[in-house]
Amino acid sequence: MSDSSSPSVRSFCDEALGFTIPSRNARGRLVRLGAALDDVLSAHQYPPVIEKLVAEALVLASLLGALLKDEVGQLTLQAQTEHGVVSLLVADYQGGAVRGYAQFDADRLAELGESPTLFGLFGKGYLAITFDQAVTGERYQGIVPLEGTGLGAAAEHYFAQSEQIPSIVHIAVRHDPGEGCIGAGMLLQHLPAGEVGRERLHVRHDHPDWEHVMILGRSLSDAELTDPALPLSDIAWRLFHEEEEVRAFDPVAISKGCRCDLDHIRSVLGRFGAPERAEMADERGIIGVDCAFCARVFEVTLAEFPDRR
Repeated sequence: MSDSSSPSVRSFCDEALGFTIPSRNARGRLVRLGAALDDVLSAHQYPPVIEKLVAEALVLASLLGALLKDEVGQLTLQAQTEHGVVSLLVADYQGGAVRGYAQFDADRLAELGESPTLFGLFGKGYLAITFDQAVTGERYQGIVPLEGTGLGAAAEHYFAQSEQIPSIVHIAVRHDPGEGCIGAGMLLQHLPAGEVGRERLHVRHDHPDWEHVMILGRSLSDAELTDPALPLSDIAWRLFHEEEEVRAFDPVAISKGCRCDLDHIRSVLGRFGAPERAEMADERGIIGVDCAFCARVFEVTLAEFPDRR
């Protein structure tokens, strides 16, 4: 194993590792983001509190993305409130690509101090989790209140309420001066397939298999989770090496994936009529399209459309 004393080592970042524990009817996913996270955050000059929040959202999106049934499906997280300091937080995952951004009131944020609570940031907000299955066309959305100590706690509430699946969602973020941001997370769940022919787990008073997995999972520290020199497979082994079997899947590479490009923007604008496009354009005949995810403005001229007259 490489020396983890140097925070500049990022050998084991920007990937996700799924695994199962058959004898305990449990599944898990570990995620660690480094350069991919920096790529997303570098487009915005977020204050530390918002940087951490966006990083947590990107980690959570990467964790939940494993639940998609097809690679071209999309998982979207949207946290929103009408009167909170953070008015909007969005993150999504598609085929190993993540993107996200936040909208917030900088003046009100400054009044909250260095470690505001989730309620302090959002007030009475909610978290919407949307699964879009591209192949089947199915779309499912669950909405839960933004309560608890962080986005991980809200996600646990979502699984308990919407899916009735006991879950652990552990998210940690570190920012080493001069070395960028690292965000990591672990999702542990009881497998519904293990409950066929039995009572649902949440209505039973004794479920030693899950309690055993939960105790081991809770022992994972933030330092281990965000250690850029510690392989994710080593974490799974450290936690569950005494089990009969731990089946690990091939790691999935994670990268920044803002899907805006000029061809797509031209296609969207082409659906409007010439008069509508003329209203969108400035005095130079240029339509500026702002991408909130990558903080870029794409310019398209009216002359590029065949029906411009």
